[in-house]
Amino acid sequence: MQSLGDEQPWSDGEPVAGADPRAETFDVARAARDGAGDPAAEVGYWALSRTPLTSLVFTLPLVFAYEGGVLLLGRGTPRNGADVWLRQALDAAGFGSYFLLPLVTILGLLAWHHVEHDRWRFRPAVLMGMALECLVLAAVLLGLARLQDRLWPLQAGAVHPGLVARVIGYCGAGLYEEVLFRLLMLPAAAWVLGRLRADGEPAWGLAVVVSSLLFSAAHYVGPLGDTFAIYSFTFRFLAGVFFAVLLLVRGFGIAAGTHAAYDLLVGVL
Repeated sequence: MQSLGDEQPWSDGEPVAGADPRAETFDVARAARDGAGDPAAEVGYWALSRTPLTSLVFTLPLVFAYEGGVLLLGRGTPRNGADVWLRQALDAAGFGSYFLLPLVTILGLLAWHHVEHDRWRFRPAVLMGMALECLVLAAVLLGLARLQDRLWPLQAGAVHPGLVARVIGYCGAGLYEEVLFRLLMLPAAAWVLGRLRADGEPAWGLAVVVSSLLFSAAHYVGPLGDTFAIYSFTFRFLAGVFFAVLLLVRGFGIAAGTHAAYDLLVGVL
């Protein structure tokens, strides 16, 4: 996955006459990664909140809320579609343990953090900032939904289950839909498109479109899927683009948290 980290160049002392001043600049995230002890090299909120380790810690409440809620209500309760498909893929591969999917999700984020060579730390204050950022971004998406509803009114509302079941389902949607469609499908689509010679940024742009179309279409699949409507399909596609851009720019934690927060704002409040 391509890195879109902020770079904050700074100079360690006076530059040597005639030397290229760019040679004295450092990437803050790289300096922290390499274990620099200078407080000036501390990673800021925007960089630290993108790291896989911080994303993991931030999304653990979604894992516990969804998996614990499903166990509390009984495994026969309706589950999020992305959760079902991911478990079916694991079952087909011969891995049928119930707790394997959340475990694989956690281990995957830890492995990603290791591959990125980030330092194994996070700051609790960053988690509070991420929660606030997710609420703001969810409100932005809700505003876009209201705008679309004004320009293109929705015909009928859906019948919702009980409050507890809805909250559990929204936690699962924020977690596993982002795992499936953004964390797995988006880079896979970019890789395939890159192999087809749509190199670089065009490949990632096309991957955002393809994964968002599949994300929207998935809501109409299966016995519990919605009845197809071009209104809802269009909005879900735009929401998929929104979440994909968030993943690329702000990381998995912000994308998953914003997704869950939006669903909670719409379905509970």
